Amino acid sequence: MNTTPREIVHQTLDFAGPPRAARDLWVLPIAAEQFPAELAAIQREFPPDFIAIAGHERATAPTHGAPYAIGEFTDEWGCTFVNIQHGVIGEVKEPLVRDWAADHARIHVPREWLTLDRDAVNRDCAATDRFALAMACPRPFEQLQFLRGSEELYVDLADPQPELHAFMRELHAFYCEVFEAWARTDVDALRFMDDWGSQRSLLIAPRLWRELFKPMYRDYAHIAHSHGKKLFMHSDGYIASIYPDLVEIGIDAVNSQLFCMGAEMLAPHAGRITFWGEIDRQHLLPEGTPADIDRAVRKVHQHLWRDGGCIAQCEFGPAARPENVREVFAAWNELTTLKLKA
Repeated sequence: MNTTPREIVHQTLDFAGPPRAARDLWVLPIAAEQFPAELAAIQREFPPDFIAIAGHERATAPTHGAPYAIGEFTDEWGCTFVNIQHGVIGEVKEPLVRDWAADHARIHVPREWLTLDRDAVNRDCAATDRFALAMACPRPFEQLQFLRGSEELYVDLADPQPELHAFMRELHAFYCEVFEAWARTDVDALRFMDDWGSQRSLLIAPRLWRELFKPMYRDYAHIAHSHGKKLFMHSDGYIASIYPDLVEIGIDAVNSQLFCMGAEMLAPHAGRITFWGEIDRQHLLPEGTPADIDRAVRKVHQHLWRDGGCIAQCEFGPAARPENVREVFAAWNELTTLKLKA
């Protein structure tokens, strides 16, 4: 009997010797538009093992515009993003919150997300043999930046006022409600994200991260695991200083920029957490050759694969070369299915 994609992902997360590395390709709209034939060929040759499940919410949070179109897009919270390049997301130029006390009423907490149709979600999960990720994706640090502006938020965090703490508690309580609602469905995993790293360090002091944000993530892990779900996290940048904390919290898989930190630096955590990719999208995918990609995958495999514990993942973004994206999955396939050919 063939192993299903869902089983392969579970075996990867459990270090249980999957028949091959689990596969997950992230595709930005601009790449899909620029390379439709190449993308289709990659997906036929290396079908993905993951699927994102929509919530089928009965109420829709108000938005305006399109997130990947040139112009302005206002999200569910009321934050307006300005985009100058088609196919990628823009940036918030005019933060909604100038003062946490005076501008609190301007924030729309999208409680519409809590109206998900559990029966519809469960039907979607039952209709696939792929590993089902909840579409919901809390992002407390990033949401605070979208609302307040990054520079202003850093100042706030250095000298937090009661109004900021009050909103952070409100934000966290809402995200926990979202997680609880999704945890009662049949998805395989919950996920969240926050970009924490620059190229060389954490964006805030690790001490402050542990004080303010680690408890939030611990609550997410408790909700997920108490309902029998896996927990996935994404963070860009250099986050080596908090990897031990992510292991301690019990996060099952982390998508991070391994090539900012070095696979050898993260090797002490191998076998304790799954590395949900990635292969370098800053330099190797746009500028390298397939041979460079093969060497990069081999390096990650050498340092981080422990009868699982690595997911073949990369991002097909605006600059990535299709042949390099394909090579990510070809190299992982060769390395992790070799034992079956012996």
